[in-house]
Amino acid sequence: MAKVTLNPIFKDVRGKLGNHVFRRSSTGELSVTKVPDMSNVEWSEAQKAQRRRFKEAAAYAKAAMADPIARAYYEEQALQLHKRRYDLAVSDYFKGRNLLRNEQDVANFDPGI
Repeated sequence: MAKVTLNPIFKDVRGKLGNHVFRRSSTGELSVTKVPDMSNVEWSEAQKAQRRRFKEAAAYAKAAMADPIARAYYEEQALQLHKRRYDLAVSDYFKGRNLLRNEQDVANFDPGI
């Protein structure tokens, strides 16, 4: 893999530019990839179902970040586990954990880690 040192003007490049996508990993590495052509892809029912589940997980994570109690919990867990709080909320959704039901769920929540 090629290593490039960018001019300080370009230290924080992300998003789409033309036919290329710029991404920065959680470790800070920048990668550039070509935009995939998905125009001829036919999604299976399982893929469609998984995309729906991920959409629901993202909505749960967004709601959890808006709730002060759940957000505080995820911030604490993120510091301990060295992960992003939003990613932890998405993961909890897929594991069937819902901290937004009521405040007692947050107080008694055991992540099982």
